[in-house]
Amino acid sequence: MDPSNLRDLVEFMAKALVDNPNDVDVTEVVGEQTTVVELKVAKDDLGKVIGKRGKTAHSMRTILNAASTKLNKRSVLEIVE
Repeated sequence: MDPSNLRDLVEFMAKALVDNPNDVDVTEVVGEQTTVVELKVAKDDLGKVIGKRGKTAHSMRTILNAASTKLNKRSVLEIVE
């Protein structure tokens, strides 16, 4: 599994949640110690990705964290408006 699969993982999760899967945009910024995965969705779908009290976003971060730990990497999910 290579680091680009983290981006694919976030994209897969986001597209399954939103009404406008074509508007999902995931970018990966690789730093020295941490990889930042930025998720952009349509304005209408922002609530679906965040969820009530941020539970959906928290769950996505947990899954991403588990996958990156398996790769011996650190990653952070940022949801960009």
